[in-house]
Amino acid sequence: MSFWLCWVLFLSASGVVAAADNTAMPRPPELERDVQFWIRVYTQVDTNSGFLHDEHNLAAVYETLHFDPNTSPHQRQKLVEQGKDRIAAALRRIAAANGGPLAESDQKIRDLWGEEATPARLREAADEVRFQLGQADRFKEGLIRSGAWETHIAETLANLGLPAELAVLPHVESSFNPAAYSKVGAAGLWQFMRSTGRRYMRIDSAVDDRLDPFRSTEAAAQLLAYNYRLLGSWPLALTAYNHGAEGVRRAKESLGTDDIVKIVRNYKGRTFGFASRNFYVSFLAALEVDRNPEKYFGAFDRLGEAKFQEVVVPGFVNIVPLTRALKIDAQKLRALNPALLRAVWDGQRHVPKSYHLRLPIDGEKWTSELLATRLSPNDFFAGQPQPRRYRVKAGDTIVTVSEEFGVTPQALATANRVRTSAKLRAGRTLTIPEVAPGTLVAAVAPAPPPTATAIATVGAQQAPPPASMQIASAAPTPAASTGAATADQNGIYVVQRGEAVSEIAKKVGLSEKELLRINGIRNRDFIFEGQQLVVKRSEAPTPVPENKAPTTPPKATLVASAGTAPVGAGAVPAAEAKRESQEDAAAVASAKAPENSQPVSAAQAEEISPALGPAAESGQNADPTDYTVGKDDTIEVAAAETLGHYADWLSVSAQHLRDVNHMKYGRAVIVGRRVKLDFRKVSREDFENKRREYHAELQASYFAAHRIVGSEVYIARRGDSMWTLTKRFSGLPIWLLRQYNPDLDFADLRPGTQIVMPRVEDVVANGT
Repeated sequence: MSFWLCWVLFLSASGVVAAADNTAMPRPPELERDVQFWIRVYTQVDTNSGFLHDEHNLAAVYETLHFDPNTSPHQRQKLVEQGKDRIAAALRRIAAANGGPLAESDQKIRDLWGEEATPARLREAADEVRFQLGQADRFKEGLIRSGAWETHIAETLANLGLPAELAVLPHVESSFNPAAYSKVGAAGLWQFMRSTGRRYMRIDSAVDDRLDPFRSTEAAAQLLAYNYRLLGSWPLALTAYNHGAEGVRRAKESLGTDDIVKIVRNYKGRTFGFASRNFYVSFLAALEVDRNPEKYFGAFDRLGEAKFQEVVVPGFVNIVPLTRALKIDAQKLRALNPALLRAVWDGQRHVPKSYHLRLPIDGEKWTSELLATRLSPNDFFAGQPQPRRYRVKAGDTIVTVSEEFGVTPQALATANRVRTSAKLRAGRTLTIPEVAPGTLVAAVAPAPPPTATAIATVGAQQAPPPASMQIASAAPTPAASTGAATADQNGIYVVQRGEAVSEIAKKVGLSEKELLRINGIRNRDFIFEGQQLVVKRSEAPTPVPENKAPTTPPKATLVASAGTAPVGAGAVPAAEAKRESQEDAAAVASAKAPENSQPVSAAQAEEISPALGPAAESGQNADPTDYTVGKDDTIEVAAAETLGHYADWLSVSAQHLRDVNHMKYGRAVIVGRRVKLDFRKVSREDFENKRREYHAELQASYFAAHRIVGSEVYIARRGDSMWTLTKRFSGLPIWLLRQYNPDLDFADLRPGTQIVMPRVEDVVANGT
């Protein structure tokens, strides 16, 4: 059965296909004034103009500002602030008049408010004057560009049974610019955040599929279908595309409704600001303009459909011999393959093995086999060049470090943007110029015996990840697959519900202390159902003769090597996962308070967000889990969390939390149940931030090595549980299963229950 047919069957079962009709995108009369506002923004004023308007009542457009194209952003901002002050002063005068006579200009402002023009409301409005930059020129450019991909977008949506109207979403997101980047780190035609994009696409040091309009379209369709299944309506699914699934679920539950009008008008969430309130109405406006482009812009021609041929690259190949073998100009090849990052074109990374390379359709007809014959065996590499880091010690210099790593001082200095004579501060981390792996021809030769130093380094790289991360990267084992409560032949034990460290240690014949040490667990409460523990004692390495030449510089300390799985496993260092999740968080944090980020020029609009509407408040996020603390100081236990986590984040003991919750010693918290917390030492906000950071790291690590390629509906059988399901489906993490079924009570799983199972494939980024 084909991939697309499987998708249609799944979506039909989950109700998505049935929603693809004329009522899929309702246009409520109560939101019409908002839709008309955005139609005006998209068609009446360009990026040299803009509206001064009320933030909530979009019918109240006070004034249109027009800028000279040569006016600097600073001068534009000054004119905007003067305009805001002028309108605010008028609103206060009108409020003070309390229905008395007004000057003609003030009367026009009052008339905009109609029956809402009470003194109290007008005083509020004086503090809510906002500027919206025009977008007509950008929208028309997007209409022209859209022709290149509209066929593929339409086919992708149709194949998944999704509403055809979703095809206009890139107008709102990026003006159909596949190279668009936003201030919060979103990229591409569909403006995926890195963390969300990695769920569905390849994003690494060589490839960023967010920049590929074809791959990102397929990913966007998956995300939109996922949002619809979670939230039950397209207005909410689209709002979640901007605001995040967690935030929209919270809004829905807070108000007890899925009515988009009530949510837009009444929800007062901390991050549910102007952008989130206006995302759906701006989409409806874009839909109106896209359906009637000549009405607003007159006659114009769209770009023709993008056509090309694809060839699967037979191995890791540098771009120079590849372009030579293909006899294609590098710039032309680059234009056809926007997902290949600069490092590939600069020669620092190779075109990955099995990459689907696009080529001109009118050239020679290529196959993978033909390309392999045109390339020399010496052109193929065993994998990608591996980045290295070094932490500076006292007395180190550029020269001494370069000698240890076998690179020139000039190369080391250039990689770190310092002079060769620069003084190095102890503790600083240096980037070591990358060493490319050997070619496949060289790789077949037998490797020399490893030295003691090399054994120590490899051992560190292949050590089990921290206990809190194991569920994200460990592969399923025979024991896990059968649900056995014993260790498998590789010495792996899968934690079952309610088990404590003491029980497991007794079963596997280890002391508690030794079990914790082997798995790098500092807190005995940091275990959870489904976690995979190493329970086999490691043997001491065999001594290596001293006369063997070291393969690793003896004095060089590689940073962040622990927790890294073998390259062939497609895993990611825990440190890298943490860095990437923090980069996403930092990007969003750098764009906080978007209501104050009101661009006054096209350049500023691009910097803040390529979206035609304002930038997102919370950043795109597909995780629907509510990580907030309730008013009663309780939280709902999420998958991969333990009492030890909560104790650590709260700076209290696990025993104290047991006492607060009247829990027996050694009993684990149960996913989906509520636990009471103590916030005497840590604020609720700090706790929530630590909790989100933990889950962001967990998910970043998993999606560095795996990718969601679809979903299927599974009918529960007698004896099924959350734990057995994750093992039956290739070691699926419990947290991911919960994300796809957030409202399902797995503790009361009955035969016949429909469960949505994400289909996941391994991603091998660096080769084997």
